[in-house]
Amino acid sequence: MDFSMVGPGIVLGLGCLGSAVGCAIAGMASHGVMTHVEEGHGKFIGLSALPSSQSIYGFILMIIMAGRIREGILSPLSAIGIAIPIGLAIFVCSVYQGKVAATAIQASGKNPAIFGKCAAAVGIVETFALFAFVFTLLII
Repeated sequence: MDFSMVGPGIVLGLGCLGSAVGCAIAGMASHGVMTHVEEGHGKFIGLSALPSSQSIYGFILMIIMAGRIREGILSPLSAIGIAIPIGLAIFVCSVYQGKVAATAIQASGKNPAIFGKCAAAVGIVETFALFAFVFTLLII
Protein backbone atom coordinates (compact mmCIF):
# COMPACT_ATOMS: atom_id res chain seq x y z
CA MET A 1 0.00 0.00 0.00
CA ASP A 2 1.30 3.47 -0.91
CA PHE A 3 1.27 6.03 1.91
CA SER A 4 3.18 8.71 0.04
CA MET A 5 0.32 11.21 -0.04
CA VAL A 6 -0.67 10.93 3.64
CA GLY A 7 1.31 14.05 4.62
CA PRO A 8 -0.12 16.24 1.87
CA GLY A 9 -3.60 14.97 2.73
CA ILE A 10 -3.14 15.77 6.40
CA VAL A 11 -2.05 19.36 5.82
CA LEU A 12 -4.92 19.97 3.39
CA GLY A 13 -7.50 18.29 5.61
CA LEU A 14 -6.52 20.15 8.76
CA GLY A 15 -6.43 23.48 6.90
CA CYS A 16 -9.91 22.92 5.46
CA LEU A 17 -11.36 21.64 8.74
CA GLY A 18 -10.02 24.66 10.61
CA SER A 19 -11.40 27.04 8.00
CA ALA A 20 -14.81 25.41 8.21
CA VAL A 21 -14.91 25.63 12.01
CA GLY A 22 -13.58 29.21 12.08
CA CYS A 23 -16.03 30.41 9.43
CA ALA A 24 -18.90 28.66 11.23
CA ILE A 25 -18.06 30.34 14.54
CA ALA A 26 -17.85 33.78 12.95
CA GLY A 27 -20.86 33.13 10.71
CA MET A 28 -23.05 32.29 13.66
CA ALA A 29 -22.04 35.53 15.38
CA SER A 30 -22.74 37.39 12.16
CA HIS A 31 -26.26 35.98 11.96
CA GLY A 32 -26.99 36.93 15.53
CA VAL A 33 -25.77 40.51 15.13
CA MET A 34 -27.57 41.03 11.81
CA THR A 35 -30.89 40.48 13.57
CA HIS A 36 -30.15 43.49 15.80
CA VAL A 37 -28.71 46.01 13.33
CA GLU A 38 -30.18 47.46 10.16
CA GLU A 39 -26.99 48.06 8.14
CA GLY A 40 -23.39 46.93 7.77
CA HIS A 41 -24.30 43.31 7.15
CA GLY A 42 -21.71 42.97 4.37
CA LYS A 43 -18.90 43.81 6.79
CA PHE A 44 -20.06 41.11 9.16
CA ILE A 45 -20.23 38.55 6.38
CA GLY A 46 -16.75 39.59 5.21
CA LEU A 47 -15.28 39.10 8.67
CA SER A 48 -16.93 35.70 8.97
CA ALA A 49 -15.23 34.56 5.74
CA LEU A 50 -11.67 35.46 6.78
CA PRO A 51 -10.78 32.07 8.32
CA SER A 52 -11.27 30.49 4.89
CA SER A 53 -7.79 31.62 3.83
CA GLN A 54 -6.17 28.83 5.84
CA SER A 55 -7.68 26.23 3.53
CA ILE A 56 -5.73 27.92 0.72
CA TYR A 57 -2.51 27.58 2.71
CA GLY A 58 -3.23 23.87 3.20
CA PHE A 59 -4.02 23.44 -0.49
CA ILE A 60 -0.79 25.09 -1.64
CA LEU A 61 1.27 23.09 0.84
CA MET A 62 -0.43 19.89 -0.30
CA ILE A 63 0.48 20.57 -3.92
CA ILE A 64 4.10 21.47 -3.13
CA MET A 65 4.57 18.53 -0.74
CA ALA A 66 3.12 16.07 -3.22
CA GLY A 67 5.45 17.37 -5.93
CA ARG A 68 8.50 17.14 -3.66
CA ILE A 69 7.55 13.59 -2.70
CA ARG A 70 7.18 12.58 -6.36
CA GLU A 71 10.55 14.19 -7.14
CA GLY A 72 12.19 12.31 -4.27
CA ILE A 73 13.17 15.55 -2.48
CA LEU A 74 10.88 14.91 0.48
CA SER A 75 10.31 11.51 2.02
CA PRO A 76 6.73 10.46 2.78
CA LEU A 77 7.58 10.05 6.47
CA SER A 78 9.10 13.55 6.61
CA ALA A 79 5.98 14.91 4.93
CA ILE A 80 3.82 13.35 7.65
CA GLY A 81 6.14 14.74 10.32
CA ILE A 82 5.83 18.21 8.81
CA ALA A 83 2.12 18.03 7.96
CA ILE A 84 0.86 17.15 11.43
CA PRO A 85 2.28 20.12 13.39
CA ILE A 86 1.84 22.59 10.54
CA GLY A 87 -1.68 21.36 9.82
CA LEU A 88 -2.53 21.67 13.51
CA ALA A 89 -1.05 25.18 13.63
CA ILE A 90 -3.16 26.21 10.64
CA PHE A 91 -6.22 24.51 12.15
CA VAL A 92 -5.85 26.28 15.51
CA CYS A 93 -5.24 29.64 13.81
CA SER A 94 -8.43 29.18 11.79
CA VAL A 95 -10.53 28.36 14.83
CA TYR A 96 -9.19 31.25 16.88
CA GLN A 97 -9.45 33.61 13.95
CA GLY A 98 -13.12 32.66 13.79
CA LYS A 99 -13.49 33.38 17.50
CA VAL A 100 -11.78 36.76 17.17
CA ALA A 101 -13.93 37.54 14.12
CA ALA A 102 -17.03 36.61 16.14
CA THR A 103 -16.16 39.07 18.89
CA ALA A 104 -15.25 41.69 16.27
CA ILE A 105 -18.68 41.25 14.71
CA GLN A 106 -20.40 41.57 18.09
CA ALA A 107 -18.39 44.66 19.07
CA SER A 108 -18.87 46.31 15.68
CA GLY A 109 -22.59 45.65 15.87
CA LYS A 110 -22.74 47.68 19.07
CA ASN A 111 -20.26 50.36 17.94
CA PRO A 112 -19.70 50.54 14.17
CA ALA A 113 -16.89 53.09 14.61
CA ILE A 114 -14.52 50.40 15.93
CA PHE A 115 -14.89 48.03 12.97
CA GLY A 116 -11.40 48.73 11.58
CA LYS A 117 -9.71 48.18 14.92
CA CYS A 118 -11.60 44.93 15.37
CA ALA A 119 -10.73 43.76 11.86
CA ALA A 120 -7.05 44.42 12.60
CA ALA A 121 -7.16 41.94 15.49
CA VAL A 122 -8.59 39.31 13.13
CA GLY A 123 -5.68 39.95 10.77
CA ILE A 124 -3.15 39.54 13.56
CA VAL A 125 -4.32 35.97 14.16
CA GLU A 126 -3.98 35.35 10.41
CA THR A 127 -0.28 36.20 10.56
CA PHE A 128 0.48 33.12 12.64
CA ALA A 129 -1.04 30.83 10.02
CA LEU A 130 0.93 32.75 7.42
CA PHE A 131 4.14 32.27 9.44
CA ALA A 132 3.48 28.52 9.61
CA PHE A 133 2.87 28.47 5.85
CA VAL A 134 6.02 30.42 4.96
CA PHE A 135 8.24 28.52 7.38
CA THR A 136 6.97 25.25 5.90
CA LEU A 137 7.85 26.46 2.42
CA LEU A 138 11.38 27.05 3.67
CA ILE A 139 11.84 23.50 4.96
CA ILE A 140 10.20 21.40 2.24
